[in-house]
Amino acid sequence: MIKNFVEELTWRGMIHTVMPGAEDHLMEGMKSAYIGFDPTADSLHIGNLVPIMILAHYQRCGHKPVALVGGATGMIGDPSGKSNERNLLDEKTLRHNQEAIKGQLAHFLDFESDAPNAAELVNNYDWMKEFSFLEFIRDVGKHITVNYMMAKDSVKNRISSESSEGMSFTEFTYQLVQGYDFLHLYKNKNCTIQMGGSDQWGNITTGTELIRRISGGKGYAITCPLITKSDGSKFGKSEGGNVWLDAKRTSPYKFYQYWLNSSDEDAEKYIKIFTFLDKEAVEALVEEHKQAPHLRLLQKRLAEEITTLVHSKEDLDNAIKASNILFGKSTSEDLKALNEATFLDVFDGVPLTKIAQEEIEKGLDIIAALAEKGGFLKSNGEARRALKENSISVNKEKVKDDYKITSADLINDQFVLLQRGKKNYFVLQVV
Repeated sequence: MIKNFVEELTWRGMIHTVMPGAEDHLMEGMKSAYIGFDPTADSLHIGNLVPIMILAHYQRCGHKPVALVGGATGMIGDPSGKSNERNLLDEKTLRHNQEAIKGQLAHFLDFESDAPNAAELVNNYDWMKEFSFLEFIRDVGKHITVNYMMAKDSVKNRISSESSEGMSFTEFTYQLVQGYDFLHLYKNKNCTIQMGGSDQWGNITTGTELIRRISGGKGYAITCPLITKSDGSKFGKSEGGNVWLDAKRTSPYKFYQYWLNSSDEDAEKYIKIFTFLDKEAVEALVEEHKQAPHLRLLQKRLAEEITTLVHSKEDLDNAIKASNILFGKSTSEDLKALNEATFLDVFDGVPLTKIAQEEIEKGLDIIAALAEKGGFLKSNGEARRALKENSISVNKEKVKDDYKITSADLINDQFVLLQRGKKNYFVLQVV
């Protein structure tokens, strides 16, 4: 059964421009549409989540999604919004990145079933690598005028920008290569729609123009708005750079925290875009959140939904446990359940001192750990006063002044968490 895809995306705030006739075309029956992804890394990041969600909604509405890995275009670099060209990838790296990206897309798209609208992954390098330059300018280039290409905003903005050194011929031809992708998929996969961010409108419409001029057919374009944060900072970036979908690049804990730290305004927007919750559920959540904003219900539900989608329920549970260690009630057992990477993520920026293994083996006096050896408190006297006030914990458990730290206290065989009061943390690392 075909559902109204444009209607679904519209209430979610995910529609920027729809080419006239596209909505009617979609309601005629199952249609194929594609979105391109850049394969210059072996992981996508959360900036790619909007196009991923669009393809997922497309499939859920009964249509066939095609994910195009831009092996050829990724070697060139898209001029829209970028000031530098990209590095050339060798084919082995490209294939590795392609498989990694497919694995991430498979969390959202059904590639494996025998349903007529099962998702497909294609790589434009497969059809572009055999094209000679002369063939391309003869068979494709002659159909699009330079005037037409120059009129595109992505080209005009780059050429007129004072900070830019201009645009190379390679980048200038990008829209022709992307346009040819659409033509190729139209002819070979019956793909009639290309979707992407609003900054891709010019490149997409070059494709519809090639389909009209070369095949005498009709292609359609649908774009979504570029996601921004309410405070003006760039969506998808954290202090450490990109927020990746690969757990090795961005841990599930840090991924979870990124969404949990969304502002109320952003969370209300993101819950529509980055989850599959229906309109009624979203509206109920928004209303509930407004009644008690301090509970951050929107942020918690958003973080739970998207962390489970990208990673797993188990990763979500671990991220919540890790978050509770800093912000809620937790035990030494919770601490000891953390793997090394998550422990270091949770206590990133916390003062850390390295202690020799022998010190722990013979039993390290808590006063020495806090002052002389650890250097966390200024003096033995301050350490004694803190212990007398019952404000010192080892691995979340209160200790007295006669406590000795031993191998039994080690988290992951190397860390001990010391704490003064609620918010002052210190880490001993045994080396």
